Order: sequence, then C-alpha cells, then structure tokens
Amino acid sequence: MIIRCFQQVSQGRQIHLSHHWVPLAEISPHLPVAVMCTEDANFLQHSGFDLKEISRAVTEKKQGKRQRGASTISQQTAKNVFLWPSASWVRKGFEAYFTVLIELIWGKARIMEVYLNSIEMGDGIYGAEAVAGQHFGCQATDLSIPHCALIAISLPNPLRRDSSHPSSYMLRRQTKVIKEIRWVEQSQALGDTSIFTSK
Repeated sequence: MIIRCFQQVSQGRQIHLSHHWVPLAEISPHLPVAVMCTEDANFLQHSGFDLKEISRAVTEKKQGKRQRGASTISQQTAKNVFLWPSASWVRKGFEAYFTVLIELIWGKARIMEVYLNSIEMGDGIYGAEAVAGQHFGCQATDLSIPHCALIAISLPNPLRRDSSHPSSYMLRRQTKVIKEIRWVEQSQALGDTSIFTSK
C-alpha cells in the first residue's frame, strides 16, 4: 500500500487509498471459494507450496509456453504483508520463510482472512470491504457470487482488470467461475470450506 502511494505521488496523482479491515465472518463466504477457484485450487490441501503447480509452471517455461505464476495464496499473503513486490531470489527466499511461518502459526482461516483484507483489488483499493464499497456499492458480507467471481478474476492484475467495468474476457471467464463456485459449494470439492463460512 505504501509503495503504491509513492507511485501515485511520483506520477503526479492525488493519493488514493481505500482499505477497511473486516473479520472473515463479515466477508461473503463465496469470496474465499472464488479466489481458491481462480488462484489456488489446492489451498486447503497444501502446506504453503503447491509443488505440482510449481513443477507444471517450470515445465511450461522450458517448453516455451507463456510464463505463469505458481504462487499459492499463502505465498501471496506472505509477500503482500511482509515483503516488497519486485521479483528477486532474495525476496523469494524470504517469501518461502514467511510462508512456512504463517502456515504453522496462523492456519488456513487466518491466512485467508489476511489475504482477503490485504490483497490489491483495484487502483488504490485493498481488501474485500473496500472493493465491495467502491465497485459494487455494498459491504463485503453482501458480495454476490457474480461479484466474487469478477473480483477473483481481476486479482492477477487488478490495475488492468477492473471488476467494476469488466472486459468481454472477464465476462466470459465470470460465467465459468460462477459455475465452479457453485459446484464447489455444493460438493465441497476443494475440501472442508466450512472454516470460511462460520458466522
């Protein structure tokens, strides 16, 4: 958040920062499922690192395919809370260290709560409560499945993918992600998601 504020100033823009922390119980239960569907399908099973996805990403890179990230929600949380955004081996080392710590100390529910409150979700917008108010005119607890799908789809690049003004690509993906969310919530295919739905 601090880095983004400095970037806004350096670009001659007025500082814009919207962030309001809310407990996980006050965030729509659809949102954790949505981000697991799009960002980290094995979140509830792995211990911070998805070795299968890492191996797949390395293989695809060697084959000359489009490079993609294999960071888990736990790794992204460690980076966003404790570290800086630029990629380097030093930062990756610290990221691995903090990922192990938060998996051991916080557990999945707390990691998800911190992730959904700290992740960048738009220009100067951080966390579920802020994006709910700024983009959908509601509170985080009232986010619908379609809203949650758009938010999750925007996360790889929320400065280019605007959940309040979705592109045709985002709308096509939204249809698929909505189906995934509903299927997961009906079958709990990602594991016991009840840790995110207790009120």
